[in-house]
Amino acid sequence: MSSSPWWRQAAVYQVYLRSFADGNGDGTGDIAGLRSRLPYIRDLGVDALWVNPWYVSPLHDGGYDVVDYRNIDPRFGTLDEAVAMIDEARNLGLEVMVDLVPNHTSSEHPWFREALASPPGSNPRSRYHFRTGRGPDGDTPPNDWRSVFGGEAWSRAPDGEWYLHLFDVTQPDLNWESPEVRAEFRQILRFWLERRASGFRVDVAHGLGKDPMFPDLGHIDELLTSHGGVNHPYWDRPEIHDIFREWRTILDDYPGAVMVAEAWVDTWERLALYLRPGEFHQAFDFDFLMAPWEASHMKESIDRALSGAGAVGSVPTWVLSNHDVVRHVTRYGLPDGLDAREWLLDGDRSLLDLELGSRRARAAALLMLALPGSVYLYQGEELGLAEVDDLPLEILDDPVWKRSGQKLKGRDGCRVPIPWTIGGQSLGFGVDGSWLPQPAGWGGQSVEAQDGVDGSTLGLYRSALHHRREHLLGDEILEWLDLGEEAIAFRRGSGILVVVNFGNDPIDLPAGELLLANAELVEGRLSSDSTAWIVERT
Repeated sequence: MSSSPWWRQAAVYQVYLRSFADGNGDGTGDIAGLRSRLPYIRDLGVDALWVNPWYVSPLHDGGYDVVDYRNIDPRFGTLDEAVAMIDEARNLGLEVMVDLVPNHTSSEHPWFREALASPPGSNPRSRYHFRTGRGPDGDTPPNDWRSVFGGEAWSRAPDGEWYLHLFDVTQPDLNWESPEVRAEFRQILRFWLERRASGFRVDVAHGLGKDPMFPDLGHIDELLTSHGGVNHPYWDRPEIHDIFREWRTILDDYPGAVMVAEAWVDTWERLALYLRPGEFHQAFDFDFLMAPWEASHMKESIDRALSGAGAVGSVPTWVLSNHDVVRHVTRYGLPDGLDAREWLLDGDRSLLDLELGSRRARAAALLMLALPGSVYLYQGEELGLAEVDDLPLEILDDPVWKRSGQKLKGRDGCRVPIPWTIGGQSLGFGVDGSWLPQPAGWGGQSVEAQDGVDGSTLGLYRSALHHRREHLLGDEILEWLDLGEEAIAFRRGSGILVVVNFGNDPIDLPAGELLLANAELVEGRLSSDSTAWIVERT
């Protein structure tokens, strides 16, 4: 049994609560639904779950607009239910991580309401970023910064000052130079740790610092892009690391507690700064997520992660999908170089090859689960779900749709409630439908349809997670093997060989016993877009 911390090689299951399971029949996922499905998560073979924001919120941005960080939104349940869920999960052997949203609050947060009711220069306003506008009447925003969701990053208060919101207008950015802000979040951390939370996924970890001079950026960033190189006025600034070191001293008071950074930065050298001793335990590797399905690109991405994390004594944190990106079944089924986010609006649907995307997604899952480090799985990927690309425009909930000037449909397509049963009005999600409609045919990909079925994606994930725990726990060694330009192959320290065929033709496998593969071998050879795990012969 490994003696390393639980999180260092953990498999973590991401729960987008609103779309996971509806326990009270109102069409919205909730804590009651999650509690009823905890055995499913345990039986999948993961070590922990991460719950997206469940706090009191108007849900203008899926709960990332928080009104109260110490209470649960009534649509999801109660604080008592949340604490009970954490205890139940821990009793099943599952750690529970919660989402921390420190870059901004909701505009309905008591602090922001107090700020709007207070005069310019007052202490309540110092908790946020209020500035005087430009021009003779101050009616022009303080600078040219743009929202990640589209449009200006500034909105005007009734008295004429402007406030900063890098995301939606209902999400004013906090000022992390304020001692009150820093003290508040220290208390929030302890609040959840005292309730047995195992740690935090930290939203927009790279965005807390702002250049005090608020200089013009000089260009318009791409929509839904939240990184911009060294010396950027609001992304990945050096002063934010003091905050993380402060947080880490708190987590160190709670054995086993962990925090993982959502930090979109340009290089692994920059990401490694978040993983230095005394800062984050983990940081998501989005470079791997965005890598095209091509052998050299994928190998280079893995190499960068292993060397970057290793240089600071850490390990990579791998991920293929989450609540903010197009599901990887769809991404891998589209032609290389095509922007899947733009394609969702009005792209040629004939370009999508779902059979190819599904095959590659299964192969990618086996590749990811065989790598040293931790993995995060997004609910529904174990069912092979693709992005829902035909949601009616009139029901889109993501603020990206409106803020982008209807140029991007946003992220609703990866947030559709998942199917549990073959039939029924909401395919077992709840009783009376779901807050976003499920597509026809999803019943065939439900848990009920795949449970116990040989060759199913659910069965593949369960087998891979079982073998990962049995053969790879505690093993952080990877040795590359050369099987040609169209393949990547490596040996783990335990003797497990992993081969991925990116080419069009079947390839020979090294000698050994086949442990797992995402597709049938072709006369003993590994077919195209497939991954195999092999127990090496000694």
